Amino acid sequence: VKLKVSVQYLVIRNKVYDAFYKLEYPHDQITSFVFDVVRAEVPKMKLDDVFVKKDDIAIAVKRELQEYMSEYGYDIIKTLVTDIDPDAQVKAAMNRINAADREKTAAQFEGDAARILIVEKAKAEAESKRLQGQGIADQRREIARGLEESVEVLNKVGINSQEASALIVVTQHYDTLQSIGQETNSNLILLPNSPQAGSNMLNDMVASFTASNQIGEAMKNAKNKSDE
Repeated sequence: VKLKVSVQYLVIRNKVYDAFYKLEYPHDQITSFVFDVVRAEVPKMKLDDVFVKKDDIAIAVKRELQEYMSEYGYDIIKTLVTDIDPDAQVKAAMNRINAADREKTAAQFEGDAARILIVEKAKAEAESKRLQGQGIADQRREIARGLEESVEVLNKVGINSQEASALIVVTQHYDTLQSIGQETNSNLILLPNSPQAGSNMLNDMVASFTASNQIGEAMKNAKNKSDE
């Protein structure tokens, strides 16, 4: 690694004689001291620490220079490490390390973002299912309450619970057929289609219609009696 060190110095007023006669090449002498201190301090550090602790290097240089150069009439004002230049291969390796570290951090953020999206989506789906289930439960509860009220109304006019249940089933049957008939593109398939099964189905439908008529007549009679 190459370091550039700037040194600010001046001649001490009361030591002009020493500065002029004791030292012939002060610049070269200061340079030699700088080399000596840098070579003594920098090898103790890792390369990353050289960048972090460059001020410590400058302080060490100033301390050593101040001690030696004051004897020759020079005062060291300040030293600065102005540049740190590692070998080209080292710089390329450091760039790769920094790039890999950035990519790792970016991958972690992307993974966290994807995880948050998955978690939030799962929470939203769970909340949707919960609300959907609650809605179905409320719907069924209201249907059950409506059926219960219908049975109570029919019981008041003299129709027992069994007859009322049959009437409600037939009514729902007709409502279903009506709903299917409202759609022009709907197809209705009745199974099973064997002759005997078809005959049984027809007999059941006839029985249902008969029961419906009987219940209707009973309701009319009950209403007429209540009017009398």
